Amino acid sequence: MSNAAFDAANLPYADGDFYAFEQMLTEKEQDRLAEVREFLAREVKPIAVDCWNRGEFPMDLIPKLGELDLVSPVRRQGYSNLFAGMLHAEVTRADASIATFMGVHDGLFTGSIEALASQEQKDAWLPDIYSLKKIGAFGLTEPLGGSDVAGGTRTTARRDGDNWILNGAKRWIGNATFSDWVVIYAKDLADNQVKAFLVDTSLPGYSATKIENKISLRTVQNADIILDNVVVPDFFKLANGNSFRDTNKVLKVTRLAVAWQAVGLQMAAFDVARSYAVERQQFGRPLAAFQLVQNQLVQILGNTVASMGMMVRLAQLEDAGVAKDEQSALAKAFTTARMRESVALGRSILGGNGIVTDYGMAKIFSDAEAIYSYEGTHEINTLVTGRAITGVSAIV
Repeated sequence: MSNAAFDAANLPYADGDFYAFEQMLTEKEQDRLAEVREFLAREVKPIAVDCWNRGEFPMDLIPKLGELDLVSPVRRQGYSNLFAGMLHAEVTRADASIATFMGVHDGLFTGSIEALASQEQKDAWLPDIYSLKKIGAFGLTEPLGGSDVAGGTRTTARRDGDNWILNGAKRWIGNATFSDWVVIYAKDLADNQVKAFLVDTSLPGYSATKIENKISLRTVQNADIILDNVVVPDFFKLANGNSFRDTNKVLKVTRLAVAWQAVGLQMAAFDVARSYAVERQQFGRPLAAFQLVQNQLVQILGNTVASMGMMVRLAQLEDAGVAKDEQSALAKAFTTARMRESVALGRSILGGNGIVTDYGMAKIFSDAEAIYSYEGTHEINTLVTGRAITGVSAIV
């Protein structure tokens, strides 16, 4: 039986890339992905479960991530959207919490600066952001506003001479307990439009408190933010962030990143479930020898391939500059639903060992719940897609 397990471990499909999507990347992109994969295997995977169990972020990893130079691969470094997606999936495969940290800093925070700041603002801020010398967060969701935050933003901004006065609260803000800056979206009292501000987290009146007792993405430091008469100089109001329509320019792209996370987490589930099935002995033979177990593994693989195929095509549309909001919404809804099924099947294959983090699957299973809900719930993304195909809005 040991020989069967050994042979299975060296099958060409062991990496889960059943349709060889990675070969669609350029040689340079494949080499870069291999470099990142090696870094993740060395620096991230060995500590991921322990950090998750303790609910602590590995701060010493940030300079190493800075040296790896992962921020803004498309906008700054000229890589394809397909590469950027596969990169994000690979980081998620190693640890969904580190992928979320990068998604917040790169996609949401850096994306806000790149999309909404003036050139003068970009020149002042982006060098330290790209190098991770300054860590960012993204403050949109509120204690009483999630899916309805577009029209229900309660955080306010009031112009006062050369400054803006911000008041309100934000919730579920990743990285916010240790970030240097946070982009805060607040409703201008003068015109009721949502505007964007870069807020220094050391300013008087700003506070961030870690949200405790999470069952998902425990390594991520989500926080409740309070803004009590925080004075922000006018230069730190993002020049092109003047309505929620502007904010949507950022969210469209980050919704794609979360769909890629769903791909990566399914790859992680397949990795763990497949290895366990070929190594675990039951009734004198490996679990992989049982038809029902093979059925579960193939279902996980099929879900992963289907999700990856959708994302590959969407990345091509992004590279061509023709991707639409509703296509991003469908991708996020579909891939996260498949992810939820995949991680449940993976947990089932591990039986009782699937509910302890020692074997990895319990962490994967739990992390899926956050990915399923953030960056637009399954229901909202479904209704965005439904509106596009019927011409009728059912959101309200």
